[in-house]
Amino acid sequence: MEMQQIRYFLAVCDQGTITHAAKLAYVSQPSLTQAIKKLEEEMGGALFTRTRSGCQLTPLGRMVESNLRKIYKELQATKAEAIRFTRLNTVPLRIGLMPTIGAQRLSPCLAWYQQEYPNIELELIVDSEAELLKQLDSGLLDLVISAPAQLSGPPYQSALLYEERYVVAFSNTHRFNQLQKIDLKAIQSEPYLDRLNCELREDLKCICQSQEINLYAAYRSNSEEWILRMVQEGIGVALMPEYTLPKQATDISYRYLCEPEISRQVYAIYTQQTPAKPELQALIVTLSST
Repeated sequence: MEMQQIRYFLAVCDQGTITHAAKLAYVSQPSLTQAIKKLEEEMGGALFTRTRSGCQLTPLGRMVESNLRKIYKELQATKAEAIRFTRLNTVPLRIGLMPTIGAQRLSPCLAWYQQEYPNIELELIVDSEAELLKQLDSGLLDLVISAPAQLSGPPYQSALLYEERYVVAFSNTHRFNQLQKIDLKAIQSEPYLDRLNCELREDLKCICQSQEINLYAAYRSNSEEWILRMVQEGIGVALMPEYTLPKQATDISYRYLCEPEISRQVYAIYTQQTPAKPELQALIVTLSST
């Protein structure tokens, strides 16, 4: 049994289809299918029932899944320990970031942390919250930084890092530059740039409905970079977390949203096993105290 076979098996378990699993594992579908077949031969039977809608675990597949997850997690931990040894005690920390978490607030904290802990290597992975939590479960990440709509219970633990308000972002030439405060009613008369990755998107829809406000989405994007570029070009206005905006942007202005004020809380999320790492504990303290 090879580690690669286990990784592909767990990817199919998590994704539900060969297509999505192959994409997640960065491998071709035929290669993944062949690896699964070899694993099934070793296990003595089929691990998945394949249908048009996807892959379902067989009774044998369900029986071996938990053990294979445990084996994979232990192998990842062993690999990390080996890397530490070969790099003369250099410790790698893998951090997952939700796409809407801006660098403005966190990058100075990370810079200070690396000055204080020069033996730490940081790897930053940007992905959706759901995908990051899967990687946290499998041991591929040490920490996830996100702004969950609702905190999850065990096996996850959470530490509040900071709170940030939402702002109305617009170009320097926009008429909003003359205003001291902006509310939702003022925005509805403007072309609105809809951030598809916004975790408060559904809450905002409910607020607009209750106040009979219609935000016309002239453009939509799941990329913060593209939303910011459209704001710079004067295409429309956007509602964004304040630390998502570039700190030194000279062609973007903003005002805090009022009536209503909207804010979010950003958390460090980890499993019950990871706080045992002193370097990870120090990182969480650094991110929450600055």
